Amino acid sequence: MNTIKTAASRLVIIPSYNERENIAAIIRAVIDLPLSFHILIIDDGSPDGTALIVKELQVQYPEQVFLIERAGKQGLGTAYIAGFKWALSKQYDFICEMDADFSHDPNDLVRLVEQIEEENADLAIGSRYISGVNVVNWPMGRVIMSYYASAYVRLITGMTIRDTTAGFKCYRRRVLETIDLEGIEFKGYAFQIEMKFSAWKHGFKIIEVPIIFTDRKLGASKMSGGIFNEAVWGVIKLKWRSLFRHYKVYSEH
Repeated sequence: MNTIKTAASRLVIIPSYNERENIAAIIRAVIDLPLSFHILIIDDGSPDGTALIVKELQVQYPEQVFLIERAGKQGLGTAYIAGFKWALSKQYDFICEMDADFSHDPNDLVRLVEQIEEENADLAIGSRYISGVNVVNWPMGRVIMSYYASAYVRLITGMTIRDTTAGFKCYRRRVLETIDLEGIEFKGYAFQIEMKFSAWKHGFKIIEVPIIFTDRKLGASKMSGGIFNEAVWGVIKLKWRSLFRHYKVYSEH
């Protein structure tokens, strides 16, 4: 098994919008990990000055911290697609995604990378539901909605993934090279589902690594009813389209 030796092989993409209360702390937390990562912040024109804080940290960490600035809110999905394309152009081997608000524990990045290597997997998902329900500080209604949303996605798509809406993940480069990134349709909540579904249809090995998800303490949540509705109807559309599409199955496994 090949051992990851350099930070240049690992990237974590963190989208941001009005995260001035969290962005410096999350960057420093990732930099302080025992396994080195490069960090790409994708900021959608945050009016609170999030990007300015990132630029200050770039002076301190010029070889680890990178920034893409975009004009206005363009959606979570388009932010990640932009990040994926940037990562592929830089030849990163492992490309992770996580939130800026500490709902994902930066320490778990190390576990995702280690598990994806140990199990020779292609996609590692930081899963809230693979070992029960591991969510802290969410209202019970939101926990129930999220849990049964994943059950709904499994029912419609046929995937066996327990946490189908998870946004904490680590990809091998070959997954993102194989998926038609230009063809990814959804921009909000359903984006995470569509990416997992595409990886699954291409036959990549997907594993779930148990994590504890903790709701943000600082800043405002970006969740909305419209985003959730996109997921509900989007899953049906996703399944329907897949019936008329050919997916080239990755054959190493």
